[in-house]
Amino acid sequence: MIKPHGGRLVDRISHEERLREEAREMPRRDLTLDEARDLANIGHGVFSPLEGYMCREDFEVVLEEGRLANDLPWTIPIVIDADRDEIARVLEGDTLALFYEGRPLGILDVEEIFSYEKKRYAEKVFKTTSEEHPGVARIYAKKDHLLGGRITLLEDPPTNFPRYKLWPKETRVLFRERGWRTVVGFQTRNAPHIGHEYVQKTALTFVDGLFINPLIGKKKRGDFKDEVIIKTYEVLFEHYYPKDSATMAVLETEMRYAGPREAIFHAIIRKNFGCTHFIVGRDHAGVGNFYGPFEAQEIFDYYPDLGIVPMFFKSFFHCAKCGGVVNDKICPHGPEHHINFSGTKIREMLLRGERPPETMMRPEVAEAILSFDHPFVE
Repeated sequence: MIKPHGGRLVDRISHEERLREEAREMPRRDLTLDEARDLANIGHGVFSPLEGYMCREDFEVVLEEGRLANDLPWTIPIVIDADRDEIARVLEGDTLALFYEGRPLGILDVEEIFSYEKKRYAEKVFKTTSEEHPGVARIYAKKDHLLGGRITLLEDPPTNFPRYKLWPKETRVLFRERGWRTVVGFQTRNAPHIGHEYVQKTALTFVDGLFINPLIGKKKRGDFKDEVIIKTYEVLFEHYYPKDSATMAVLETEMRYAGPREAIFHAIIRKNFGCTHFIVGRDHAGVGNFYGPFEAQEIFDYYPDLGIVPMFFKSFFHCAKCGGVVNDKICPHGPEHHINFSGTKIREMLLRGERPPETMMRPEVAEAILSFDHPFVE
């Protein structure tokens, strides 16, 4: 089976009751749900090889070069911010308790406390400083200092989808038990249309297993809600997917909308889950017009040492003349015969209570979406 990123699956978990009691006596920082989820992602090795929040050297090298200080590919800073007043009693070398909803979820061994430039952070990661970009706006809302150091995870945050919550140790066992030597991962924050199904099944043709890994976490207005994504994939699995060669588990983290850099980040995460291949479509993790349509594919040229095989899909559409879903390499017909899979158009139809045509979305999937009063993030 493919090795985790960096060669070892990180395990920063402790079940010692003593640490929980000690944490209640420490200086503390309260976490948001997305921060709590990423604390768990570090502890369970989803973000291997990271063992905690980035210190200054890794943070700076990631911004400038898209790599860790040891030259391993890594493109998104994993950091935790703090206000000086909030951590007035905390010095480098101290420990800080990390709480969520009144419970100590983890402990941070504070190695460094450092300041940073928010505009530079935004420019390097998102290629823009515009607050119209949701990722940039989140950076500007952060506090002025970052805390770096190793974490110890004491407890997982709650999940709304326990049936689909698997950590890398568990997915690797699952893939091995199914005899999957090659597995392709698919990142999604959308309910599936026919184009998604075409991409997934085309990729599955060349590997042993398909791993659908929906992202559950903070998203922008207009995206599908988490429960809608899960329900629509349940329907798709029930009616259209072979049960012995496809499976699904959730990834609980926020969307950064970092385009090319997030495509690499998403590939690394799926490598840690045990995937050997990763699907990268048009405008992966993009938002608005901040990235070119194929930038998220082109960036892989700079990472020949990534250790997971990207599978690129540039364009696909329904061709009335061909009688099915095709791509521009195999279809000789003009655009007058083509129906493009426009997410915007599909959303507009669903908002009006209309079912998209079967050339765009499975009727069972459309029915599942329309069963929700408010299927989109508001």
